[in-house]
Amino acid sequence: MKKTLSSTALALIIGLSFANSAFATTSIRAEVKGMVCAFCAKGISKKLNSLDAAKQVFVDLKNRVVLVEIKDQQKISLDEFNKIIQDAGYDVAKAEYVDKSLADIKSEMHLDDEAKK
Repeated sequence: MKKTLSSTALALIIGLSFANSAFATTSIRAEVKGMVCAFCAKGISKKLNSLDAAKQVFVDLKNRVVLVEIKDQQKISLDEFNKIIQDAGYDVAKAEYVDKSLADIKSEMHLDDEAKK
C-alpha cells in the first residue's frame, strides 16, 4: 500500500511539473537606453499596453528596464517589440524572452537591488 501511495504521489508531482512548464508564462525583458523621465516611461508603457498580446507592462525607469508579460497562447516578436521602442525614440540595448511572469521578474529585480545595498 505504501509503495502504491508513493508511486501515485510521484506521478502527481511529475504531472504537475509538466503541466506548469507547458503553460509557462513568457515575458520580454529589455534594457532600454534613453529613458530619463516618468513621461518617457509612461509613453513606452502606453504603446506596449496597446498590444493585444500584452498582458502586463512594467517600466523600471531607475534600471532602464522594460518588461512585458505576454498573454497565454499569444506572441509578440522581438522585432515588433524593438520597433515599438525605437519608434518611441529609444534604443533597445538588449531584449530577450524570459519564461517567467512579470511579478517573478520584478521580485528578482527587487532582490538584486537589495543585495547591492
